[in-house]
Amino acid sequence: MARSFQPFLLALALGAANAVPAQAQAPQPGQVLAAGTVPDEATKAAVLARLRDVYGQERVVDQIAVGQVAVPANWNGYVQKVLASDLKQISRGQLKIDGTTVSLRGEVASEGVRQKIAGDVAAGLNPTYTVNNGLRVSSSEQGILDSALANRTVEFESGKAALTPAGRTILDEMIAAMQKVKGRKVEVIGHTDNVGLRATNQGLSQARAEAVKAYMASHGINGDLLSASGQGSDRPVAGNDTPEGRARNRRIEFRIAQ
Repeated sequence: MARSFQPFLLALALGAANAVPAQAQAPQPGQVLAAGTVPDEATKAAVLARLRDVYGQERVVDQIAVGQVAVPANWNGYVQKVLASDLKQISRGQLKIDGTTVSLRGEVASEGVRQKIAGDVAAGLNPTYTVNNGLRVSSSEQGILDSALANRTVEFESGKAALTPAGRTILDEMIAAMQKVKGRKVEVIGHTDNVGLRATNQGLSQARAEAVKAYMASHGINGDLLSASGQGSDRPVAGNDTPEGRARNRRIEFRIAQ
């Protein structure tokens, strides 16, 4: 059996640091931490490649060790099936694979999602595997917004504050989520990558946050409950040295005002 193989922790909405193995660093917001021990470099490479396919190159932090551990037959193939795109619907979470035991923890948006993720994981494994479903439905107002955004990026036209059709589609889903936290004030926060002048990025991020606020206010959300601010390039969630990382940093956040 594999010994304490913990493929990744999700820290997309904070709160997962207490689940990090002692030998691993704590994940930062937006990161996916891959930690634990696997039997060989090929298995490690395959796990990391799959995680990067699902979450993006820049978000995956490699803390995997290679050591003398035994694994069940075809274990690497089953792990690849477990690391499916639906896992992106989990926030504040952890997936632990220890030999033939798969444990899921974290928050999801609904009971249907909770059951589907665990069911899909079990369906991809053979009967010798056990799936422990520790997922829970998020009851927090911030969790409702995080689940609706689902780690996606609200898109704008390049260098502008004009929403793309894809960006408007995401905002329509966010508006539905906002109706569930009716009466709460929400901060709309814009971010950019680090290309160009800092002052220019600051202005663009502010303009984009204002555009999101205006769109939501024109579609039924009380504008008095929305605030808009731009953080420019000061708070990246990924490296700015690749196109993928820069794309992750060009984002909009929705935070329940404290």
